[in-house]
Amino acid sequence: MALNRSCVGKSFGPYLFEYEDRDVILYALGVGATHDESRYVFEGAEGFCTLPTFAVVPCTQVLFEAVAVLDADLTRLLHGEQAIRWFAPIPTSGTLNTRFEVTGVYDKGKGALAVVRATSADEQGRDLFENVVSLFIRGEGGGGGDPGPKAPRYDPPEGREPDVRVEQRTLRRQALLYRLSGDRNPLHASPEFAAAAGFERPILHGLCTLGFAARHFVNAALDGDVTRLKALTARFSAVVYPGDTLRTEAWRDEGGRYVARVSRLAPEGPQPVITNFSFETA
Repeated sequence: MALNRSCVGKSFGPYLFEYEDRDVILYALGVGATHDESRYVFEGAEGFCTLPTFAVVPCTQVLFEAVAVLDADLTRLLHGEQAIRWFAPIPTSGTLNTRFEVTGVYDKGKGALAVVRATSADEQGRDLFENVVSLFIRGEGGGGGDPGPKAPRYDPPEGREPDVRVEQRTLRRQALLYRLSGDRNPLHASPEFAAAAGFERPILHGLCTLGFAARHFVNAALDGDVTRLKALTARFSAVVYPGDTLRTEAWRDEGGRYVARVSRLAPEGPQPVITNFSFETA
């Protein structure tokens, strides 16, 4: 079935998302937070706060709506890139309203790239954050259409040790835990569905890997101050399986920006899984 390109440029929503501190804690556990990080996992802790990448949770419902609007086949769908910008800290409970727009569908040869922009506001109408998501749909390209704009490059400097390096092993049940925050794509739970999509077993959500990396970065580079993280952009370049060990590295650049990389530690050596990765900080 061909993609529905008539949805480009149209606005959809708002979509209501109500959450409480339980949801904030469950998300933190889903992206690897431990008992040593009580400010993310215990509502009674001093400085209890919401991890910034919780911003992807209300966006999850929107993405499934966008996939439906696009008439995209889930078995051919890969999450290609993610960008988030924060305008204010995310409260530990509340009600959010999210609107989205499919800003473009581009021809990438072996597939199509659909770009979705979603903005979430609080009950007072104040924008809290914005997600920009690139969805790669295999087999939907090759017609010679617009390839789309080129993304900026964020490459780690050669020969320089990172300013941040954190390693953490994911749990074998990590995807099953993370999906309780709303991303119920069977690719991350069903062996049969994963096999139909061409994978040996269910894979870890790219956004789960991103949550691990952002948490590592906030803890190691920003002293756990979630309000200092202002934006990130990332490309999902390879698959992570639950149980893999992740290594997050970041190099400080000028103007409060860090160039980063996430690798999966394999027997044959580190394999990058998130590239073209950057953080903007205050």
